[in-house]
Amino acid sequence: MSPLQLFRRLAVAEAVTWALLLVGMLLKYGTGTTELGVQVFGMAHGVVFIAYCLGAVFVAVNQRWSPATTALALASAVPPFLTVWFDRRAERRSQLDGPWRLAPGRDQPTGLLERAQAWMLARPVAAGGVAVAAVSALTLLALLVGPPAASQS
Repeated sequence: MSPLQLFRRLAVAEAVTWALLLVGMLLKYGTGTTELGVQVFGMAHGVVFIAYCLGAVFVAVNQRWSPATTALALASAVPPFLTVWFDRRAERRSQLDGPWRLAPGRDQPTGLLERAQAWMLARPVAAGGVAVAAVSALTLLALLVGPPAASQS
């Protein structure tokens, strides 16, 4: 999977879970019929939001994005559907072109983030485990911290 493919899949998944969460919110607050949509889709969106953010940083390291571009990629996850806009913008600007530059036999890593990325690219199964563990740990932390605003229900 190329950097473009990884980023696009995460960006679209983040937008889809936003849409599902908005439907859940419509059912809860608009029609007053059920809270189940917010509970289920809220959790799904939270998990995908975290995966998108981690994936954006992973791709940013590979693509050598500037801090401003990386911050924009991360900020695009907050408003609904903006990840898809950022994906298209980055593709138009050739910011998602090319292969994994730190894959075995390619560029030599410099710095901690690049060494970590090179290690993961050389061990895709272990990298998958690291990714699942990181998303799980951050999701658990978010659940422990609680929602950004107190619930009124």
